Amino acid sequence: MNKAYGTQTGAEMLVRTLESLGVTHIFGYSGGAVIPMFDALVTTKTKIKLVAVRHEQGAVHMADGYARATGKPGVVLVTSGPGAGNTISGIMTAQMDSVPLLVISGQQISNMLGYDAFQETDVINLTLPLVKHSYQIFEPADITRITIEAYKIAQAGRPGPVVIDIPKDVSSAIVPQIPEQHPVLSEPASGKKLPNKNLTDIAAAVEVAEKPLLLVGQGVIIADAAAELQEFVAANNIPVVTTLLGKGAIDETSDMSLGMLGMHGTAAANYAVQETDCLLVIGSRFDDRIVGDPEVFASQATICHIDIDRSEIGKMVRPHVHAVDDAKEALILLRQAVKPRQRSSWLKRVRSLKLLQPADADHTSDALTQQHVLQTLDRLTSGQAIYTTDVGQHQMWAAQFCRVTQPRHWLTSGGAGTMGFGFPAAIGAQFAFPHKTVVSISGDGGFQMTQFELATAAIHKLPLKILILDNHYLGMVRQWQEMFYDNRESGVTLEGNPDFALLAQAYGIKALHITKPGEVEEQLSSALAYRDGPVVIWCEVAKTDNVYPMIPAGRPYSHMLLAPPTEALDKPIGST
Repeated sequence: MNKAYGTQTGAEMLVRTLESLGVTHIFGYSGGAVIPMFDALVTTKTKIKLVAVRHEQGAVHMADGYARATGKPGVVLVTSGPGAGNTISGIMTAQMDSVPLLVISGQQISNMLGYDAFQETDVINLTLPLVKHSYQIFEPADITRITIEAYKIAQAGRPGPVVIDIPKDVSSAIVPQIPEQHPVLSEPASGKKLPNKNLTDIAAAVEVAEKPLLLVGQGVIIADAAAELQEFVAANNIPVVTTLLGKGAIDETSDMSLGMLGMHGTAAANYAVQETDCLLVIGSRFDDRIVGDPEVFASQATICHIDIDRSEIGKMVRPHVHAVDDAKEALILLRQAVKPRQRSSWLKRVRSLKLLQPADADHTSDALTQQHVLQTLDRLTSGQAIYTTDVGQHQMWAAQFCRVTQPRHWLTSGGAGTMGFGFPAAIGAQFAFPHKTVVSISGDGGFQMTQFELATAAIHKLPLKILILDNHYLGMVRQWQEMFYDNRESGVTLEGNPDFALLAQAYGIKALHITKPGEVEEQLSSALAYRDGPVVIWCEVAKTDNVYPMIPAGRPYSHMLLAPPTEALDKPIGST
């Protein structure tokens, strides 16, 4: 039975409020300023599971992975000073990718603020550019109202992270009386919703198009609109390309899926963008890695843009017609408004494009390649695994070869490109879905940024598959140095890498070591079958492979490379 107001602390009220909101997991790291809140996790006898991590960055990425996999806000609890400071990379990652998070930090006592007291940090201003909203609480009676507001703001409209900073005297204080019931703030509108005429104009443009193409972003996944997307695609025979974060919005094994577009997108997707006469963009913000040269992007097409955030309309690419709307609502209305068509000649052309790169990985080479490992993984998981990735070459190859058949099964850092994200994000996803197969795909560089969370995975005996693709390089940076900087390598060699199998074993984790192509099938099958805890699969792969297709940064799609160039390339636009 809950304590009555007047006998419970602010921290206990916080925990009970989180529990009432349906929070099941808190990812955190303790410290002096946050002791009352950690203590409340014990005194309230809450059913919330505390996941004690090894670093605050790991905590935020775990909460992020949990949020992306479930659609519910992930919750982080950290102490003041460096504890709050260590959350910055994770908050930035969530903000760039529209992920709902609640980051709760302890703080120095109220009357010491501004005196540079021990571990005092102005976390509000520190995180201000990176959050959707933030609060600093000075009255214990405000904790319930603000926590509810923050939770709702994090997931409403375009989701994002919200910070709550609570001084220690506030979390320790006894709440004197029943707090005044304040109305919960509504989510600020992303902009005045345009009349339905805009959707009618979009429907008309799609209906008359001979070669229409859908560009689908993460907004469709956030809106839980995959079913509506599938109905619209099937009725109108419109092929689909996705952004990196949009993978899973449509079953990528479908004939209608052309895969990811952009800098390292599939050749089929990129050629289709150049040929389409009507590009319908839903839930994508036209990231620079997609657009290339905005002046000539999809130059033959009428561009129609639908997004819930008005500020994204016209920011990178000026559409011919647009609507500010939720992806699910828009797809329902378009399904009703667009008269179905067959478009057999366009679909025949699209099928021919799908025969182009990325071709099947070379399984006959003596060298072990990342492509071989990832294509085998794709076949063995049959599109049913939750994949998380780090950032770099392996991320792009995984996007090309690991097909995703359902939403929220592809978790990766897009906008921020945060190395170290993949492994802790997988831990968060595994906590959310303990019985699903979750595969963390990392390069040797990114994995070492958060490898200390092996302890967290081991303690909780999570059945994670931790795939490390070790080429002893920061591979993507090396690729750019090779292609655009006369192969002058600087700061990219990782020859000091540990024996990852011994590292895993030091944490009591099962480890497999793959060095030859002939070992891939058996070892991956063994890892996928293992359920008694985490397993590390360490693959020592070819060192200097490059990712293709590739469109150099800032260049038009017509500059797409399907193979190594035969002559020197100009530096990417914007490079020095």
